[in-house]
Amino acid sequence: MRISNDRRGDDFEINVIPLIDVLLTLLMFFVLTSTFVQHSRLQVTLPKASAQDRDMNAPALTIMIDRDGRFYVGSDEVMGEGIEPLKQTIARNAGDDRDRPVTIRADAMTPNQDVVTAMDALGQLGFTKLSIATTPSKPGADQ
Repeated sequence: MRISNDRRGDDFEINVIPLIDVLLTLLMFFVLTSTFVQHSRLQVTLPKASAQDRDMNAPALTIMIDRDGRFYVGSDEVMGEGIEPLKQTIARNAGDDRDRPVTIRADAMTPNQDVVTAMDALGQLGFTKLSIATTPSKPGADQ
């Protein structure tokens, strides 16, 4: 006498709901991390340039701009706001020689307007040999 029914075994079944949950979690992880990678490429901390074709002689006149927007001509701090006190300090330090090379050394976090203000003041005074100091990039860097 047979007690078991005619089925030879239970049907094997794969539950796919946990698999779908895991795949959706991985998909969200990869989408979010790829978005963060794009945003991190936009951050600029230091200006860099190659060290080739650079004149290594010390410039005769240096204008420094800190991250707070304060101007220094040589070792003198420019007192006052706006372009006129900056022009007066540059003229006092440079004298009558307008052919002197001028280097603008601005902090990387300085607003562009401060650099443009310095360039405008130099242009109004007749300086034509302007350069902007940068940090040399490491060899092999992709930036």
